Amino acid sequence: MKLSKLSLLLFGSALLFSSAALAGDSNKGSLQLYEKVTVEGKALNPGHYTVTWDGAGPNVQVTVLQGKQTVATFAAHVTEQTTRNSEDAYGSAAETDGSRTLTAIYPNGKRFSLEVGQTAASQPSSTPASK
Repeated sequence: MKLSKLSLLLFGSALLFSSAALAGDSNKGSLQLYEKVTVEGKALNPGHYTVTWDGAGPNVQVTVLQGKQTVATFAAHVTEQTTRNSEDAYGSAAETDGSRTLTAIYPNGKRFSLEVGQTAASQPSSTPASK
């Protein structure tokens, strides 16, 4: 009887810790930049980065790390997509001075993108403006 209670306790503990570990990785992804881009005024050189995001709902706070060092933090809007991203990817836009700005991050295996600098407050309103 003691052995079965002990094994049940061990199994429950293992299940609890494994689910916590999986939950911690759900808001994490990789980002491989192939060009120099800026985000919120910070320049990111080509290279490999880790991306994490925190927040509930459509607005999140994104942190970009190179190794263990935080190199950028910014607000983003989670935009649902119809299919899963087949690989880690990003979007960028050309500026008038020839530089590029990071516009979106597409985490591998997720059905959403992280639209840089967009929050619900900065989204265009769908209600007509009164004159």
